Amino acid sequence: MNIIKKKSTAKIGYDFIEAQYLPKGKNEYHLRDKQNPNCSSYKPLTSEQIAVLIKNQNTSDNWEKILVSNKFNPNFIKNTKFFGLVRIGNLSAVFHEFHDFNIPEGIYNSTIISSDIGNHVCIDNVNYMSHYIIDDEVIVANVNELATTDKAKFGNGILKDGETETQRMIIEVCNENGGRFIIPFDGMLAGDAYMWSKFRDDEKLLNKFKELTEKKFDKQRGYYGKIGKRTVVKNCRIIKDTNIGEDAYIKGANKLKNLTINSDAKRKSQIGEGCELVNGIIGYGCRIFYGVKAVRFITASHSQLKYGARLINSYLGNNSTISCCEVLNTLLFPSHEQHHNNSFLCASLIMGQSNIAAGTTIGSNHNSRSADGEIIAGRGFWPGLCVSLKHNSTFASFTMIAKGDYPSELNIPIPFSLISNDFANDRLVIMPAYWFMYNMYALARNASKYQDRDKRIHKIQNIEFDYLAPDTINEIFDSLIILGKLEVDKNDEAIIKGLENSKRKINIIKVQQSTKVFKEIVQLYACTEILKHISENKIENFESLKKTLKPLSERNNWMNIGGQLMPFSEIEKLKTQIKNNKIKSWDEVHEFYQEQNNNYNKNKLIHAYTCLLELLQIKNKDFTPALFKELLTNMIATKKWMTEGIYQNRAKDYTNPFRSMVYENKTEMENVIGKLEDNGFIKEQIMAFETLKKNTNTLIRKWKLK
Repeated sequence: MNIIKKKSTAKIGYDFIEAQYLPKGKNEYHLRDKQNPNCSSYKPLTSEQIAVLIKNQNTSDNWEKILVSNKFNPNFIKNTKFFGLVRIGNLSAVFHEFHDFNIPEGIYNSTIISSDIGNHVCIDNVNYMSHYIIDDEVIVANVNELATTDKAKFGNGILKDGETETQRMIIEVCNENGGRFIIPFDGMLAGDAYMWSKFRDDEKLLNKFKELTEKKFDKQRGYYGKIGKRTVVKNCRIIKDTNIGEDAYIKGANKLKNLTINSDAKRKSQIGEGCELVNGIIGYGCRIFYGVKAVRFITASHSQLKYGARLINSYLGNNSTISCCEVLNTLLFPSHEQHHNNSFLCASLIMGQSNIAAGTTIGSNHNSRSADGEIIAGRGFWPGLCVSLKHNSTFASFTMIAKGDYPSELNIPIPFSLISNDFANDRLVIMPAYWFMYNMYALARNASKYQDRDKRIHKIQNIEFDYLAPDTINEIFDSLIILGKLEVDKNDEAIIKGLENSKRKINIIKVQQSTKVFKEIVQLYACTEILKHISENKIENFESLKKTLKPLSERNNWMNIGGQLMPFSEIEKLKTQIKNNKIKSWDEVHEFYQEQNNNYNKNKLIHAYTCLLELLQIKNKDFTPALFKELLTNMIATKKWMTEGIYQNRAKDYTNPFRSMVYENKTEMENVIGKLEDNGFIKEQIMAFETLKKNTNTLIRKWKLK
């Protein structure tokens, strides 16, 4: 049966912190006073003010427990019940208007228990407000319950005094078995979540991560919930143990419990109708609306959940959008897109710049009766319509998967590939370098799009959006080794083994063609980084350039740490410093990320030059002016066909008869989809190529490269 305790009404609003958890010499308000020192000058009500309050149908268990500011006006408090210590700021004879919603300053038709109300606040029809600090110019209207408990954690995976480990809130990312769980905290970056979930063989490191998290927060009971300045909360049912930042807008939510909602004037967060969010942390500038259900989650800054999306036991990276569908036990790096009601994603690590199409099913016990294992996909993961995948599977960066039910586990190490299921011939077909040969528009457009959509103000992690970067180039080198060992037939095809857990044929097509493209791409990457280095450092001649190029003895490994690329050696250094207590906080971990940001261009240049020497099988001394001229000339040729590919890929939408048949004539088509020649992105790419060609030819002449 329900246990309903009966206590004296004189106890309402008091003894918020149990006596056993009160520090010696402290009262139950000591943390509240620390959170809100602005109330220290408030004074008791005058007898005249009390008389006005009583006349206006207000009640209090003890009028002496209501403290007010110098400009408090009792005329703007009506039909409200007060319990415990309540402090109220300035009020004036004005109303506040927000999105056509008008409400007068003051407190009306509400129950207020042991709370602080700031200056010029509007509160109306709040059935139950308990232990909250309301900042200046906040609007709270038509809320059933707004309350904080003594052991509120506001979405952080910490323990309060007297709690046991079983009460800790965790997020079970990447694997349904829970073995890669992370402990969430406000400010957790995708890189933090990835390292915590990845290095499960390093118990000392995992314990340190836990220590760093515990150190961020106070174990004491008794913190109040807060609502920041100018935030508007209206027409909500239950808001419990939730911290809300400044300038947020929350309307029509069903339930918000154990949350931190970050928001400020430049990065306003919104939560809309029908949402039920429990045990989570919401980053700055997030938008969550229209029936979203999220439990045990983090949404990093500027991400969106909408239209009935379900996010459970998952981390959603910056600048991402999930609509309609269901995502479980997944770690998503920045710039993830998933917009369709019938797509499902479970037990996965998706490393950013990803797009999950309608009908995609990743997870849900396809190959055993146990919990799902893992899907790991590098940057640029694009499973197409109605793709069904089995756990465990791995995919290199920029993998596109054609429509189909893939019956076996896959291990695809070749980047920029198109994977397709040839049912008629019962074979798996892999086309390396597909994006460069047939989908350049999408490849280039996405890199530009994701960069433009990065709305972060504080870029603690430098997210790599370029498809040519150390991670993808290293995968290309691995692919060149694989492709180089194949026996290629006259159709430029080969049979390969070990990429699918089945006995059927696995065909790699366009082997020689993709090998040629991959080699051109490596040279393009190297030349691009060298030219950037020349421009940024104003290098005047080849001799000066050569002195600044310091290759490694061998190409180094890199890792994608939450969208930020770092040399593997630097990650090992970070882990060692954490375990040796040289890095003692998550803030210091984030400072390490920023140091890597500062070193990224230098490390990328070293990597690019080392890759170039390896590809050409030469030593540093063999890099001559004549070779540099040849490479620059090749680079221009490569960029030319890539730019032409961008145009041609888009032009198909205008020339393909099956695309144009829905229009009566060209004018109708152009009025609907726009003119090809007006495509801003294509014009930008053509202009960039012309500028590159001009500047490169100028450099060749100026440096007298022969």
